[in-house]
Amino acid sequence: MNQLRKFSLKKFSTAILTVVIFCALTCNVSAQRIPRREIMRPLTADTVKPRSKNDTTNNVIVISSDTTRLPDDSLKIRKTDTFSLKLSKDTLDAPVHYYAEDSVVVLMQKKKILLYGKTKTEYTDITLTAPKVELDQATQVLTAVHSTDSLGQVVEDAHFEQKENSFTSDTITYNFKTKKGLTKNTITQQGNEIFVHGKYVKKISDEVTYIDEARFTTCDLDDPHFDIKANRMKIINKKLGISGPAHMEFEGVPIPIYIPFGIFPLTQERHSGLLRPTFETNEQEGLGLIGLGYYKVMNDYWDVKAYGNVYSYGSWSANVNPTYVKKYHYRGSLNFGLQRTKLNFKGDPDYIHNNSYSLLWSHSSDSKARPGVNFAANVNMSSTSYNRYVPNNPQVNFQNILASSITYSKNWQDKPFNLTVSANHNQNNQSRLVNLNLPDVGFTMGTIYPFQRKEAAGAKKWYEQLGIAYTGSFRNEVSFYDTAFKFRNILDTLQWGAQHSLPISLSLPPILGGAIVVAPSVSYSQVWIARKFRRTWDETAQKLDTTITKGLFIDQQASFGLSLNTAIFGTYQFRKSRITKIRHVIRPSLSFNYKPDLSKQHFYTTKVDTSGYTARFSEFEGALYSGYGEGRFGGMSFQIDNNVEMKVKSKKDTTEKKVTLIDGYGFSTSYNFFADSMKLSLFQFYFRTNLFNKINISANTTLDPYQTDARGRDISKYTWQGGKFNAGRLTSGSISLSTSFQSKPKDDKKAQLKEQQMKDLKNDPTLIADQQRVLDYMRQNPSEFVDFNIPWSFNLSYSLYFSEQFKPDYSGFAKIFHSSANFGGSLNLTPKWNFSANGYYDFDTHKIQTFQMSISREMHCWQMSINVTPVGPYRFFNFTISPKSGILQDLRINRTKSFYSGY
Repeated sequence: MNQLRKFSLKKFSTAILTVVIFCALTCNVSAQRIPRREIMRPLTADTVKPRSKNDTTNNVIVISSDTTRLPDDSLKIRKTDTFSLKLSKDTLDAPVHYYAEDSVVVLMQKKKILLYGKTKTEYTDITLTAPKVELDQATQVLTAVHSTDSLGQVVEDAHFEQKENSFTSDTITYNFKTKKGLTKNTITQQGNEIFVHGKYVKKISDEVTYIDEARFTTCDLDDPHFDIKANRMKIINKKLGISGPAHMEFEGVPIPIYIPFGIFPLTQERHSGLLRPTFETNEQEGLGLIGLGYYKVMNDYWDVKAYGNVYSYGSWSANVNPTYVKKYHYRGSLNFGLQRTKLNFKGDPDYIHNNSYSLLWSHSSDSKARPGVNFAANVNMSSTSYNRYVPNNPQVNFQNILASSITYSKNWQDKPFNLTVSANHNQNNQSRLVNLNLPDVGFTMGTIYPFQRKEAAGAKKWYEQLGIAYTGSFRNEVSFYDTAFKFRNILDTLQWGAQHSLPISLSLPPILGGAIVVAPSVSYSQVWIARKFRRTWDETAQKLDTTITKGLFIDQQASFGLSLNTAIFGTYQFRKSRITKIRHVIRPSLSFNYKPDLSKQHFYTTKVDTSGYTARFSEFEGALYSGYGEGRFGGMSFQIDNNVEMKVKSKKDTTEKKVTLIDGYGFSTSYNFFADSMKLSLFQFYFRTNLFNKINISANTTLDPYQTDARGRDISKYTWQGGKFNAGRLTSGSISLSTSFQSKPKDDKKAQLKEQQMKDLKNDPTLIADQQRVLDYMRQNPSEFVDFNIPWSFNLSYSLYFSEQFKPDYSGFAKIFHSSANFGGSLNLTPKWNFSANGYYDFDTHKIQTFQMSISREMHCWQMSINVTPVGPYRFFNFTISPKSGILQDLRINRTKSFYSGY
């Protein structure tokens, strides 16, 4: 027997098909058109059985077998028929499946198959679609070509896919045996943003491709607006591109600036490298080199970026920005910066020399890593002068309030206990006052029911609804001015305090058929205070002196109450209107309370001026935990809350939609039967709504029903007494209004895609460093990220606050008002031009404190923007033209000039 090759079941199937084709050739069949078909399918397993691994007979395939039946007491003898077959040289190691919408032509003599009309060919992990395909059985070569119209314009390209690789070409030639291919006029995509064009592309393996006349770009057009062109390029798929001499081209026009070689990272993962700087001009600091630095990937869990700015007049800044992430455990980033500012030259009247620092830290942990335990940090602290000297960033320049928090919390999941330990910080850059709270400890116990039966049977007894809870906190605080900071003086400002609260509640069954809910309550609270603050009149110096006494001082309070709550519903129905009904819900609440006077000894009366005028103060004024109010209270408190809703019929069907007109409005007050005078307390009014989910309005105010004396102090006489009716005077209040409108997107799919891309960016832990840098850059350069898919947008907010405050000489009260407005908007002047602006107006000074406007030009894969801040102490001009792609965000032209008009 001749020596035969071993081959698989699929190879045998291919050989059988070859025999069938040759048999057809002997019948003088030269060509035949065949409809949709699949070829080279393997035979079924029950038809051909491979030989056993233990069979020593070489090159034998079992075609069929039978068993001769003998009596049960006889031996069974297996009879096997075999034959041998050589493996053809053109045999493939897997079946080829094909589909053609038009027709399939089999050329028997030439052993070729021609596919026409939206064809699809599949082989192992390869999928090819093209208008025309030729399969050569003898050479195992597949050729796919594109189709053109009568004018020679391409109608449909040939498209090749293998695993994550894909490309589009005019012509594709692929050898199934060697798995090598050659294509012409090819476009392949690497990642989400990179496109590589090549006149001739040779694929030598699954990973390596050689390109002749290569063009590297992020423009997704067949004829890109710009590219980096090289005669030769080697692509290692999804990893790296390497080329010889290369240069830029814009609209086919070459830029005569060459680089000797090019290295193009194609991986979507992080990689180390230099950070390209940009230039800017600053009137006070000179010519600047901005953003020069290095980015280093340390390992899979953290990376670091070091960068800085240098100016010709001597100013500089340096930042270190590490980021870290461990999936399903924690993630965070830190940014520490040093800034030395030198404005103008020495000897100049406006010369300024300042050193400052900044520290930003953000950390969050995954709740699944340690259930019940959480550690989080959000730190934003700096020198109080740091924000003032940050160039070209009005948003930061006007940010005067900074706050930080580092928190550890533990929740006992099987018990009603919760522990929180935190360190907090806040600072006012305008007053330069810094407050530090370290540590700040809080412990709470949720409501427990000590008399509740473990194994309850039947209805609960009333005493089983008796609940007890506990809340406690402890805090340390130091305060200092950073311009006069001395460590030995910190202890002089140290304050500490604690607070405890023990509420007891009882849930009783509703009365009147459930219409009224009755809830009695008892509470006891206590504060520990570290110092007393007293004022005394100095008759000799004719002025007020203050005295601070340190120690441990305790103030306490107890209260007893009974509350009644119900709800009243009213509905008005419409007959001939899309509005079917309007419902008004009134929720009155009445409570009776008693509070003994346990704080009387902590209040005192002292003379405040030479006229003998006296005022009453608390000796715990200014403490971390202020003491409780003096006086016994025994009376009732009353509150009414309302909301209004309506239902509207749908235009499309019979369904109804609920629309909230007013989220809530009402008032509250109380009456003290035990008070000697002024038994009626102040009225608190509030209102809030979100009309049509577009206009958000909230307001609150305090109404004082009493008349005042010559110094503005309340007297025991109502404002409506004395002949003329007067409802009272407003002592404090605020109102805020905000709204935003935007047009519908031109393309809903683009809007959804952009939203999904932002979600993916936020959810990918491997890109946390890149996402933070991109988001920071977007905040600083909003005009470079204009969404031309939204034709127009507008936002407006307004706030007003007023209050009565003691005059410095205690001669009366002064009413202080503060109001401001923020506005912004964007408008597409044409499909390619956009104008946007935003600003802040202060009604107290009647000036626009900051205003920024920008004009942007859409250029498909590039974008141009001009930013101008013409008013305010921080003014600058910026011109930028850059690619939209985040990968090439450093390939931009940027010119910036800054001006400062005051500090």
